[in-house]
Amino acid sequence: MALLQWLIHIHSTKILYLFASVLLAVTLKFVLQDRFRKRKLNLPPSPPKLPIIGNLHQLGTMPHISLRRLAAKHGPIMFLRLGEIPTLVLSSPRLAKELLTTHDIAFSNRPKLVSARSLFYGCTDIAFAPPDAYWRSIKKICNLELLSAKRVKSFSFVREGEVARLGSRIAEPYPGPVNLSKLLGLYANDVICRVVLGKNFSEAGEYDRHGFHDMLHNFLTLLGGFSLGDYFPSLGYVQNLTSMKSKLQTTFEPFDQFFDEVISEHLYSATKSEEQKDLVDILLDIQKSGSSEMPLNMNNIKPIMLDAFAGGTDTTFVTLDWAMTELIMHPSIMRKAQAELSTVVGEKRKVEDSDLQHLHFMKAILKETFRLHPAGPLLIPRESMEDSVIDGYNIPAKTRVYLNVWAIGRDPKIWENPETFEPERFMGSSIDFTGRNFELLPFGAGRRGCPGISFGTAVMELGLAQLLHSFDWELPPGVTPKDIDNREFFGLGVGRTVPLHVIAKPRFNFRRNSS
Repeated sequence: MALLQWLIHIHSTKILYLFASVLLAVTLKFVLQDRFRKRKLNLPPSPPKLPIIGNLHQLGTMPHISLRRLAAKHGPIMFLRLGEIPTLVLSSPRLAKELLTTHDIAFSNRPKLVSARSLFYGCTDIAFAPPDAYWRSIKKICNLELLSAKRVKSFSFVREGEVARLGSRIAEPYPGPVNLSKLLGLYANDVICRVVLGKNFSEAGEYDRHGFHDMLHNFLTLLGGFSLGDYFPSLGYVQNLTSMKSKLQTTFEPFDQFFDEVISEHLYSATKSEEQKDLVDILLDIQKSGSSEMPLNMNNIKPIMLDAFAGGTDTTFVTLDWAMTELIMHPSIMRKAQAELSTVVGEKRKVEDSDLQHLHFMKAILKETFRLHPAGPLLIPRESMEDSVIDGYNIPAKTRVYLNVWAIGRDPKIWENPETFEPERFMGSSIDFTGRNFELLPFGAGRRGCPGISFGTAVMELGLAQLLHSFDWELPPGVTPKDIDNREFFGLGVGRTVPLHVIAKPRFNFRRNSS
């Protein structure tokens, strides 16, 4: 027994000694590297750092807010060290323009985040793949075959069908309250399921059978969450000692199996007309014909499908949820939007795609929502591929770059009353969100801008317009706008922590639509 205790003591001492040695080595490495860089390079301003972790402790649980506070003190261009990772944070339209135009190519790489590598088949999707020949090939496929203006228009019957279904679901509990946040999430997911997979999973129990809600929630949470390996890549083995690896695996496997089932169904289904084809059909046609510049295999098709789910579902849901929250809190703005709809749509029950171009105030509401509540407040990070100079400062290669579009949207130097929801600011304004105006960049810009902007915008515009046209909205008895809990959670997108419960009084009779 004494011998065993002695061995345990010796073993523990060795572990502590090894840990202390590694800690000392890493600390010396960071100190020497920082001193060398400061002497050699003209780096941007930087907040004070701690040994080893650098500026990680300053991010907090809401990085976009913490980085805005740091920028207020140190300026709109900052150089941080997040663990081992040199990091550039930009917080002004001028610097955003310089990054996304002058230096777009040099900063068009993506960091290989732990979650992206595990969930997106080794970063072979559009969002995270490096800017090589493969990425250019799949991006071309998406732009020409999947997300072109013609293709987006061809899916109008899907948008209209799911908007009708959303209206029926909202009307069902009246005169009682409805969990609007939950139903907006279903709407966003159903549109994506029908466009990508050709079928709806929220009916007939299939949504629950596949556990789709939990699958997607876990996927988005992990994709936007903290991973030790993203900030300490040299200590990657430590990742295996945490629960992250198993969480990623248990999240990836159900999606992979589900996509295998879907692809198998499509391979053996009857031939469809061009108008009936969904995204999987289109990708399988391209694979069979060999028409792409680089051959596609099944493990190329699946990450593209995942991109559609991750980007299309979360962005649509988060934006519509915040838009309706703001309108409930500002009833005069809602009445103005409904008056515009009454003028444009008239006595028709259904808002049509052709009506949207005339709904200028409704479009201004969406722009204002993008300004205050961008779904991705820091966008997907970029990584520099070569040494560069931005705003006169040296930016080393392999620097991770975050563009704080949330901070830009609330900058008092750019916007009057920046914390106030005022859609009127966009009436008569030429500012758009398609990547040409750098003060409003909810979808990013340049080579790595979101390719699904046209599709997402069409889904959001039609959904918001129909909600405002079909219902009169109010809060449950005893609840005032000041009682609404607008706390946020930070993930892939920044959504509301507490679901929005409202009373929706139908303006028309709704019949359950299961098409």
